[in-house]
Amino acid sequence: MCTGKCSRCIGVTLYPLAVISIICNIILFFPGWETSYAKDGYITEEVKYMGGLVGGGLMVLVPALYIHVTGQQGCCANRCGMFLSIAFAAVGVAGALYSFIVAMLGLINGPYCRVLLLWTTPFKDRENSYLNNRDLWGLCTAPKNVVEFNIGLFAILLVTSSLQLVLCCTQMINGLFGCLCGTCTNKGVWKGRGPLHLFVRQLSLDLIEIFSSIKHIFKCNVIDVM
Repeated sequence: MCTGKCSRCIGVTLYPLAVISIICNIILFFPGWETSYAKDGYITEEVKYMGGLVGGGLMVLVPALYIHVTGQQGCCANRCGMFLSIAFAAVGVAGALYSFIVAMLGLINGPYCRVLLLWTTPFKDRENSYLNNRDLWGLCTAPKNVVEFNIGLFAILLVTSSLQLVLCCTQMINGLFGCLCGTCTNKGVWKGRGPLHLFVRQLSLDLIEIFSSIKHIFKCNVIDVM
């Protein structure tokens, strides 16, 4: 596959993943589907880090736009463009990795909830994970079903960030190939060259045509003399 087409596919795939990350992070601010807990500050600590909104969202969405534009013509464009796509993909890797780590911590530590009369993180620093013991989930009395709420959304963030990480790493490799190759041909059509390459090629063709004309004129003069 042409490196530009690969970039376009990666960019298009990153769009929905970034949007899903942003939506999941926003929903996490409203445990139990209520706004009152956010107003009072009863929010899980990892949600405040905004891994899905900033990391898997904006830090992936901006590179996705550039990566998509890079492959818009269906070829690998110029070397400079592909080199920049490596840098943008590296930003996406950092964002996806940040989102992955925050989601992992959110799953391990569990939600911030009310246990009897106290607000705490009851599953943090436990020897046995609460994820394998549904009986422990009943410790959280508010917000309603907050354990299932957090597990579901953080799990989605974990999956989306993993996919983003793979795609951005793939684009770094793809961009490196595009940067080194510098061109992509299809059915004999000259593609992916920068303005300088096209100028040199056109100049060469013009020089060949001029020399051919001179040669033809010289031959005609020799025949007339004879």
